Amino acid sequence: MEYFFLDQDYDRQYRAEERIVRILSVFTIVAIFVACLGLFGLTAFATRQRIKEIGVRKVLGASVADILVLLAKEVMILVLVAVLVAMPLAFYAMSHWLESFAYRTDVGLFTFIGAGGLALVIAWLTVGYQSFRAALANPVVSIRNE
Repeated sequence: MEYFFLDQDYDRQYRAEERIVRILSVFTIVAIFVACLGLFGLTAFATRQRIKEIGVRKVLGASVADILVLLAKEVMILVLVAVLVAMPLAFYAMSHWLESFAYRTDVGLFTFIGAGGLALVIAWLTVGYQSFRAALANPVVSIRNE
């Protein structure tokens, strides 16, 4: 006969889940960092391609906010589409994963809305920096280099 304490058995079962959470947390941070680098590069490229357009718009009276919206709108739409595609997939994956636990909890809609909002804020901060630099640049220099 082999005996064991039930709390130690539960502890052993959930230790693997805790290890997975730590590993996924590290990979999540790395993935967010790589995504921010990609967004930064995409925005830098788009800004460089449209530097003369930005200069002309500034000369004609566009404000910094107008230029920020102009440069960030495309990227933010792409991030919003990505969030809308990822939400049902994440909901399905989380629901399937949570079914294996003894005390099951439901995944709320506000969790996904919060995660999507956080993704949009991170994207806005990443894109906003490069766009703000382009919006504050001297338009004469960009137009003169034509």
